[in-house]
Amino acid sequence: MINTIIFDIGNVLVDFRFREFIAGFGYDEQMQERIARASVLSKAWNEYDRGVLTDEEVIEGFVENDPGIAEELRHTYRSLDGLLKKKDYAVSWIQELKKQGYRVLYLSNFSQKAERECAKEIDFIPCTDGGILSYKVKLTKPDHRIYELLTERYGLKPDECLFFDDTLRNVEAAREHGYNAEVFTDYESARDMIRSYGK
Repeated sequence: MINTIIFDIGNVLVDFRFREFIAGFGYDEQMQERIARASVLSKAWNEYDRGVLTDEEVIEGFVENDPGIAEELRHTYRSLDGLLKKKDYAVSWIQELKKQGYRVLYLSNFSQKAERECAKEIDFIPCTDGGILSYKVKLTKPDHRIYELLTERYGLKPDECLFFDDTLRNVEAAREHGYNAEVFTDYESARDMIRSYGK
C-alpha cells in the first residue's frame, strides 16, 4: 500500500518553457534555434549536475557546445526568469493528495538559481511535507545517495512510496533503491496510476 507520493519538480510540477524564454531576448529565429541546440536541446542538458555545478559552470558547458555564440548563451542563461512555469494542477493536486491522507514530498535536481528566480512559480513547495533539492545537498539524481538521504531524512519505507519523474534513468535508480517509481507522462495518467497502487 502507498502512503507517500514523491514528485520530481521539472516537467512534473513545472514546465520548461525554453522556446518562449529564448524568444523573449529578441533574437531572430535562427539564433533562437542555435541557442536552444547548444543548451536545452543538447544531449548534454541532462548530464549537467545543476545542483552540484555552479550556475556559471553550467553556462560554460553550453558555451563549449557552441563557442561561436558564447556571448548570447551567457547573456541568456544568467537569468532564468520565465524559463519555468508552474503547471496549473500543481498546488491543487498536492492538496488533493494530502486530503486523501498521502504524505507528499519532492526530490528534484532543481538549481539554486531556478528556485530563487522562479520562486513565484513554485509556491507548491510550501504545500508539501518537505523534500530535497539537489543543490542544497550537492547530490543529483540518479546518484543513489540522494535516494538514501531522502529515505533517512523522512523515515520512509520505499515500498510504501510512489515516485514520479519524467526521466527514465532517475525512475530506474529509485526502483533499485526499493521505491515504486513511474515515468510521468501526464497528470491524468499519473492520477490513475496512484489509484491503481491503492492506499
